[in-house]
Formats: sequence, C-alpha cells, structure tokens
Amino acid sequence: MSASIRESENGFSLSEKTHGVPEPPNSNLTMVPDTPNVDLCQFLIPRICSISFFLTDVEDAVLKDLMPSMEHPFYALSKKPDTAIRRYEHDGKWLEVVPSVKGQATIYDKDILIYVVSQIMHRLNRGEQVERRLRFNPRDLLIFVNRGTGGKDYGAFCEAIDRLMGTVIKTNITTAIPDGTLPLGDEERLGWFHLIEKAHIQRKNNAEDGRIMWAEIEISEWIFNSIRRKSVLTLHRDYFRLRKPIERRVYEIARKMCGSQASFEIGLNKLLKRTGARTELKRFRHTLKEIATHNHLPDYLVTFDEERDVVVFKSRGTVVSVNDNDRPKIAALKPDTYDRARAAAPGWDVRVLEQEWRAWADKIPKNADAAFIGFCKKRFAAKGRP
Repeated sequence: MSASIRESENGFSLSEKTHGVPEPPNSNLTMVPDTPNVDLCQFLIPRICSISFFLTDVEDAVLKDLMPSMEHPFYALSKKPDTAIRRYEHDGKWLEVVPSVKGQATIYDKDILIYVVSQIMHRLNRGEQVERRLRFNPRDLLIFVNRGTGGKDYGAFCEAIDRLMGTVIKTNITTAIPDGTLPLGDEERLGWFHLIEKAHIQRKNNAEDGRIMWAEIEISEWIFNSIRRKSVLTLHRDYFRLRKPIERRVYEIARKMCGSQASFEIGLNKLLKRTGARTELKRFRHTLKEIATHNHLPDYLVTFDEERDVVVFKSRGTVVSVNDNDRPKIAALKPDTYDRARAAAPGWDVRVLEQEWRAWADKIPKNADAAFIGFCKKRFAAKGRP
C-alpha cells in the first residue's frame, strides 16, 4: 500500500496514498570544509582506511550530494527490502518512488551515487569534459565511503546497483537546464527515470566469482543535469561514519535547510515527514532525543525543545558559503606539502584539513605552505589522532 503526506502551511498531514516532502528553497550553494572529528567517536563507525592512500583523483574529490535528494526522501531507511510504492507531495511538487521486486534503493545504496557525483563534480570543477558515464575501481569507491574491501563488500556493491537500477522515480521536479522548452503557466512536465541507467562490471578472467577489476556506471540525465547546474552541496567526511540510516537522513536535512546559517529549527512532526521514516512520532521523538544527547552529527549541534516539540540545529561553524567573496584567495599548495602535512598530523585527512584551514584563514599568509603545515601541527597537538 502506498502512503501520502501533504504539507500544509503549518506542516504535513498524512493520508493513505502518498508521502509529502517540501520543495527545497532556492538557496545559495554552500561548501562544508570537513570539521574536527566529533569527540564522541564511540557513536561513529571507525574509519576503515585512511583516504590518504587513494589515487590522486579520488583523494582530491570532495563529497558532493544532490540537493533534491537531500530535501526529498528518495531512499529507503530500512535495510529490509521495501517494495511499497510511495508518493511525496509539497506545494505543487511531487515525486513517486516505484521499487523493483528487490526493493527500493536504500540510503546506503546512495553511497554509490555520492561517489559518482563527487568524482564528476571534481572533474567539472577542474574544467574537464564530463559525461554521464564514469568508470572506476570499485575498491576506490569502497574506501571512499568507508566500507571494507572483502568479498561480501563487493557483493553488497553489486546488490546496491541492482536496487539503484530497479528503482524508478516519477516526478514533476525538473533539473533540466533552461532551453526555452520548459513548461509555462499551467503546463507540467513529468519525468520518469532510474537512479542508474546502465552499469557494467569487469571480473578477472571473466569468471562469475572473479575479482571485480572495474565498474562503469551511467547515471540518469535527471541526475546529470543537477550536476551540470551545480545543484549540489558538500558533505562532511564523517557522513559515512554515521551508524544509523535515520542519522544520515537527519544530517542531510540539516545540511540542506540550515546550511551556513547560525541555526535552523523545525517541528518534530514536520521533520519526521521530511525524513520519509516509517515510524510513530513517539518513537521518532525518542530517536531525536538520543541524537541530541550524544550530539555526534557532523557540522551541527542538535537540541530538542520538549515544550514546543521542536528540533533545533545549530551550526558548529564549519559550513562556509561559497559565495563569500571576502575570503582570501590563497594560492594552491605545492604537491610535497601534503606529504609534510601527513607527517605533521598523522591519521588526519590532509585534504579536509586544507579546506578547514582555508575557511579559517582571514588573510593571505606570506608562505601558504608553511602556514598550512603549522595549522596541521596545531591540530595534531590539540586533538591527537582522529
């Protein structure tokens, strides 16, 4: 049975046919320099492998996610196969998610798309030609998303592709680049697409149980248009360390709605509907109280106002607007500076530290390389290993 939620002026109302999700506001894009690790690391999945061992292209890519999928619940929050058709509506915008017999794509399956989007955006930002297809080594992806690299992890990778290809999205939310053909007035353009249009893998010796040598994924035009329009936001590296699906989803909403603002608040019932979680409000309230108690979400502190039944997200001060033209334009660092930085701050992701340093700097240093090394040394002295 499908379900439906509509959001009224004061929030959502639930009916038996559809789930509703608000349309994302047309806010300025923001960039998140990766923040110091949250102290309560017992609530986060350990880092499986240091990103410093990546190939250069993989290492340099910053985590990117599509704004529409951060605002709307495209993905299932359950690890069990979910084959129910769901429809979400808000303010004239809607989407319908039709899973395959293998179930709806999950928020963990989304890791594959985050990797692909991040790599394509990285190349686009370097001025390279990009296309909808991306060929890569699955091992790089697994390390990027903080997974293991054993046989079961490659098996889970293939199963995730099945669900991503099998899930069909029907929506009137367009990502098309304006070309004079967009509907006007009372017209409406509808689109049907798979999250992944095509996929190929190459196994060693062409054996069914052979090691996967490479994979190639072709994303939908809808997703590719979002990338070309740069309708993306940067995620914190610790997104992949969040243990529970609901924690990831709450972080996505905070990242999209709060952004670089000092704070953002939302009613608990409204937040529940935005997550797409299939749970009772009472249970969801308990979950949010736990998140607020541990406060282990990256980038945002979470508080819960019991009297008003409102969740408040407060920025940790690590999200910086990319439109902040007043920030100093520090030149690129020398290649060997990153090796020196790794020695100065063992265990830390130096590319992430660089982003944080650039966001922190209020003037152009005389020697940028030396200044960055000094920043890394101070970080390690204050925090030790992550």
